[in-house]
Amino acid sequence: MSRSILARPLAWTLLALLLLLLWDATGLDLALARLAGTPTGFPWRDNGFLVHVMHEGARALSWLLLIALVAAIRWPVGVLRRLQRRERAQLAFTVLAGVLVVSLVKQASATSCPWDLKAFGGVADHVSHWAWGLRDGGPGGCFPAGHASAGFAYVGGWFVLRRASPPAARAWLACALAGGLLLGLAQQLRGAHYMSHTLWTGWLCWTTGFAVDALLRLMWDRSGAAAGTTPKLNES
Repeated sequence: MSRSILARPLAWTLLALLLLLLWDATGLDLALARLAGTPTGFPWRDNGFLVHVMHEGARALSWLLLIALVAAIRWPVGVLRRLQRRERAQLAFTVLAGVLVVSLVKQASATSCPWDLKAFGGVADHVSHWAWGLRDGGPGGCFPAGHASAGFAYVGGWFVLRRASPPAARAWLACALAGGLLLGLAQQLRGAHYMSHTLWTGWLCWTTGFAVDALLRLMWDRSGAAAGTTPKLNES
């Protein structure tokens, strides 16, 4: 596998990590939460559109899209026909892997949600999610933003599509980023997450897609070299 293929996404990954660390250092999370929250809670927490459409509906749609990607491994449509079957399997697996990674980190988190803070009528103190081992007095389990992964988990598709169709890969990435940000914003308005939670979810999903692609490409290159063959891009 050519190092040049890895160089650009690796640079983006590290740059995004640096920007995330700088964001955490600004302390803007609480300031932005106060724009939607009041001392008695978050007025938009039970908003019908945010709850039933942006939360429940979007989550269901995301799972339906994943099911469609799994079906497309056997019955591809559109641009997916340009991918090998194993690449179509990678696409579906990458989405699921992104969701699982975010879920595992979330389960281990001691950070509580904004709506649990004393500043918004809850019981928890504001503690940085980097303060590992320090409890904030709330239920925890709120970092990173699990719901945003319903959109961000699809960013890994860029790695799969970029070799077959760069324009389709860019469009796929733009849609996944926009979806994740919109879902994250909806949860922020409800008091369920901070901005950093959403941004870290995007980074974790991107990095998961990057890692899966790099590992699989290395495996396929080695197996191809051992067999003395180079698979065709449209081989299925």
